[in-house]
Amino acid sequence: MNKGLENIKNIYFIGIGGIGMSALARYFKFLGKNIAGYDKTPSQITSDLSDLGIDIHFEDNVDAIPRIFLDKEETLVIYTPAIPNDHKELMYVQKQGFDLKKRAEVLGMITKNVYTLAVAGTHGKTTTTAILGHLLKESGAEVTAFLGGISENYNSNLILEGNKVVVVEADEFDRSFLQLYPDIIAITSMDADHLDIYEKANALEESFVEFSSRAKDHLLVCSGLPISGITFGIDDESDYCAQNIKIDNGTYIFDLKTPHKLIRDLHLNLPGRHNLLNAITAFAIAMLYGSPTALLAKALSTFKGVQRRFSYQIKTDNLVYVDDYAHHPTEINALHQAVREMHPGKKVLAIFQPHLYSRTRDFATDFATSLSQFDQLLLLDIYPARELPIEGVTSKWLLEMINSKNKKLVSKDNLINEIIKSKPEVIVTIGAGDIGEEVNGIKEALSV
Repeated sequence: MNKGLENIKNIYFIGIGGIGMSALARYFKFLGKNIAGYDKTPSQITSDLSDLGIDIHFEDNVDAIPRIFLDKEETLVIYTPAIPNDHKELMYVQKQGFDLKKRAEVLGMITKNVYTLAVAGTHGKTTTTAILGHLLKESGAEVTAFLGGISENYNSNLILEGNKVVVVEADEFDRSFLQLYPDIIAITSMDADHLDIYEKANALEESFVEFSSRAKDHLLVCSGLPISGITFGIDDESDYCAQNIKIDNGTYIFDLKTPHKLIRDLHLNLPGRHNLLNAITAFAIAMLYGSPTALLAKALSTFKGVQRRFSYQIKTDNLVYVDDYAHHPTEINALHQAVREMHPGKKVLAIFQPHLYSRTRDFATDFATSLSQFDQLLLLDIYPARELPIEGVTSKWLLEMINSKNKKLVSKDNLINEIIKSKPEVIVTIGAGDIGEEVNGIKEALSV
């Protein structure tokens, strides 16, 4: 294990229910550490962690921290940037002088002495890391993979097969990825996002350029990005390129041209050209790492996907229901392309919950364009996450920009009634907020 972590007996998480934080909690629990944490609200993730014997509470109260975690000599406190500065528990550990680290710093410590494969990009990194972790595990690598979503294959955000190679999602938010020590880097996309942190798109680009320079062995970049490296793409001149693409019963069948050979008839059971690109990226990284091509090809065909990434909830002749995490206009466009490709000629109802006031403001015109592509739209209120409201930035304001005859602002309480009333053929729930908690209720109501 990494120097600096061996002597730590207790690890306390502030924000343990986050997707990245919970993967770390699982990892350290497996290594035999005492784990406990705080989170704002109970969720499926916190419930699963509790089942592992992890003590979690939901009130910001120093007295609720288990006593053994108050020994600052033997306790590391990990927190997420989403926690506000006036959080009582955070202020207490700061004042008492605990060893306090952000999640990204801890990932940096883990990656420092292990061969590390890092996937970065404003879109695609969660699915790409999940495919990569699966490819490596199934081809026999001793891999630990920290995922930014729940893999359908393992029902977990952590793959733990050994510690010879680590797969991480390299997050550009808060410039977190600059803490990592990657051997191989892939950059999937560099669209403007997180402008609440970066303010200008070129500052985000500069951050990606700085991150790309950290690759010790190989740098892969999506074709067309303004960084030079080994390229990957679809039907172009890239070093790793998908060709002869066919769709058969919802499955992509394609050939992969590499710098050294052509790999024929690869199968991917995920919809959408964006997922095809994610699969090529993961396959290329695994090949550069040295995994056997034949085993990788077999593994790719068994990848089931990531929860809330084009996740089929209902798939019948009369009704299709897909849930997706898309929260940026580019992601919504990719989702729309996948829905139309897989279900041509069907009327599509989109239910969208905007995520963050700042993102809604910064990309309002693009959101309006991407959401106008659906046949019908139900729009929920903005999910604030870490933000306070911004004057004038509301879902009603966004709705007025959307060029659609069939659009409506709805509350969660009335959502299911509106869905049933619309008699849809294809439904898509979209967003990164708490819209995911509505999915089971919608599914049950439609399955009656």
